[in-house]
Amino acid sequence: MTFSAAHLKRYRQIAGLLWKYGRSDIAQQMAVPDEFDPQELKTGPSDGAPEQLADDLEAMGPTYVKMGQVLAGRPDLLPRPYLTALARLQDSVKPFAYEEVEQIILTELGVRVSKAFSRFDTEPVAAASLGQVHLAALRDGRLVAVKVQRPDIRRQIADDFEVLAEIAAFVDEHTEIGRRCRFSAIVADFRTTIQQELNYEREAQNLIAVGKNLNEFKLIVVPQPVLDFSTRSVLTMEYIKGRKITTIGSFGKQDIKGALLSEELFKAYLKQVLVDGLFHADPHPGNVFITDEGKIALLDLGMVGYTGPAMQEHLLKVLIAVSDGKGDEAAEEVERMSEKTDAFDSHMFRQQIGQLVASSHDQGLKDLNVGRSLLDVSRHARESGLYVPSEMVLLGKTLLQLDEVGRILDPAFDTSASIRRNAARIIASRMIHETTQGGLANTLLELKDFSLHLPARLNRIMDTISSAELEVKVRVPDAKMLVDGIEKVANRVTKGILLASVIIGAALMMRITTHWSLFGYPGFAMLCFLAAVVGTVVLLYNIYAEDRASRKHRPR
Repeated sequence: MTFSAAHLKRYRQIAGLLWKYGRSDIAQQMAVPDEFDPQELKTGPSDGAPEQLADDLEAMGPTYVKMGQVLAGRPDLLPRPYLTALARLQDSVKPFAYEEVEQIILTELGVRVSKAFSRFDTEPVAAASLGQVHLAALRDGRLVAVKVQRPDIRRQIADDFEVLAEIAAFVDEHTEIGRRCRFSAIVADFRTTIQQELNYEREAQNLIAVGKNLNEFKLIVVPQPVLDFSTRSVLTMEYIKGRKITTIGSFGKQDIKGALLSEELFKAYLKQVLVDGLFHADPHPGNVFITDEGKIALLDLGMVGYTGPAMQEHLLKVLIAVSDGKGDEAAEEVERMSEKTDAFDSHMFRQQIGQLVASSHDQGLKDLNVGRSLLDVSRHARESGLYVPSEMVLLGKTLLQLDEVGRILDPAFDTSASIRRNAARIIASRMIHETTQGGLANTLLELKDFSLHLPARLNRIMDTISSAELEVKVRVPDAKMLVDGIEKVANRVTKGILLASVIIGAALMMRITTHWSLFGYPGFAMLCFLAAVVGTVVLLYNIYAEDRASRKHRPR
């Protein structure tokens, strides 16, 4: 691969950052001789101060600021001093000029700011990597928050990701860490996430969907969008009066119900992830407010996660296993949901996860951080040659941020205990959620098809067996096992047919009046029917017992 001059310059910048901030091993692997000399990396000290990292990323552009925001929530990747330094990128980014805000609103809404709003503050109340928020009021007097996207941000993001994609492909091909971590896939997921965040129309729909899903939680508020004043680059939504939880002091916490709010917030997120399949994926303290009414407000739904029904099942099992301290079960479920490589060692992976979960629980359940544990599991899986789904990593990051928010509200909050308390409710909610009208209708149609076609299918099977035309093309090393299996199937089919015949005969005899009755029906017919029911129960029990015994003796 040959880089353009601009791309090679960016490649050197990234390699230089890695060298500067203590990852010279990766930087040296990136330094391929036909591209540039490793000595070029030594442009700065190898012990760059953590506080400088946020400044360096901010100087490289909005894509790297966003990357810094994501890294700020990943303690499995960076030491604590760097996480603290990068945290300022979540709240404090330099705003752009108000003149540009006016031009963007004019272009997007088709009217001047003074025509659309009766009030519009020139100073933003918040500035982020992709946009900034201004307090305003509509013509009807409603206070709103207006998020305006940074000018020319889409082109900058596209250019940055073009470079990042080439660099990731280059690193994956030429370095051992690239082959193990698959940076190309990480960059692709990151690009998709930012592209979704750049579409404020999608964020407006996220606000509506999450607000509807969390309607049952009375202590949680999600601001709703004003669609007539929202476009792809401008988002107008309800203004919620409140303050960030990070600004609440010790005296302020006495005025809120911290324990109740923490539990409500965690229950809401479990429902989002494991039932709804759509969840707010960036609940860092800067995006969580305490309203003047003492409720929790979730802000900035540009970054959301999606989980399908199958993935929800996997994640729920992993969460329960980790919170219960069952490392073997957690490892088994992670292995089942992930992609394996040829170098994957299942025994070593399960041993590592068992030790990880056990050591976490030795610290005490109250101090267990489930989100951190999930990220550690993902890291061990990656190092063992197992590629876990991105949903699990995103869930770990989300729960890690959520744990931080919960402990700010209530220092005694126990996420592990909350998972155990709410597991049964989540399972029940999933069953109700999946039992939709469409699902019931589909099940009834399949049942009807099975009932109508069963006699004809049984007749064809019996005709085939009686005419000696049945051929079973199976290659097994043990012929006796095959014969025993066929005899078992034939016996079960015969018993089923006999029981069906008794039930049909009993139903026909119900029309014949006899001298004595049982439960108001002809006695002999009812005896036949009850005998058929008992026979059916015995048959089902025998099938279950035999199958269970055969599974126990089956070689693994």
